[in-house]
Amino acid sequence: AFQKWVNREISNFDYLIQLNTMAGRTYNDLAQYPVFPWILRDYTSEELDLNNPAVFRDLSKPIGVVNEKNAKAVKEKYNFEDPLGIIDKFHYGTHYSNAAGVMHYLIRVEPFTTLHIQLQSGRFDCADRQFHSIPATWQALMDNPNDVKELIPEFFYFPEFLENQNGFNLGQLQISKEVVNDVVLPKWAHSPEDFIYKHRKALESEYVSAHLHEWIDLIFGYKQRGPAAVEALNVFY
Repeated sequence: AFQKWVNREISNFDYLIQLNTMAGRTYNDLAQYPVFPWILRDYTSEELDLNNPAVFRDLSKPIGVVNEKNAKAVKEKYNFEDPLGIIDKFHYGTHYSNAAGVMHYLIRVEPFTTLHIQLQSGRFDCADRQFHSIPATWQALMDNPNDVKELIPEFFYFPEFLENQNGFNLGQLQISKEVVNDVVLPKWAHSPEDFIYKHRKALESEYVSAHLHEWIDLIFGYKQRGPAAVEALNVFY
């Protein structure tokens, strides 16, 4: 698969799916669900210019430190000594892929809606914590070094998960009183289908093709543990 990918005989999407499968990740286990990278950082422009490197996320850094401002807090957390010496050092107390995160993204489609309600003891979590906007989700990642969720493959092929087709009552945001319904899209996307089309195009773009291996090193490769992981600020609890 690697050679085929290098020769561009298979797409970036297919290569990531194959890597996830080889790593034992599967759609059948929410705790080991396939993980895909955030690849863009421009969720505010009217048009998305895939020829401009500035619209892409830095794939060489874990999502928690893509915003340079967070690096200091992350290093401090790692250097904090556990007085009992029981806990290994870590940069992040949560993970880039977990069951709650998968349910968070897929709350509008079954069976994930029901699973989410079960997890929240029989009701929807409060509206402010729901996945309600792609630009807001990215902004929260940039502002908060403790939020390190990467994406799931659905962001590249499944427009339905961005629509509240079942008419679930997901509540209202506290401050703006906005009702949480369909997911708010970046300005450059005119519909869920348009978002998926452009996002997939971004995944297959020249920039991502040239840099995707840097992210793969963090998630599936040699920067997962040991000194390389420490240096890359990539140690998870």
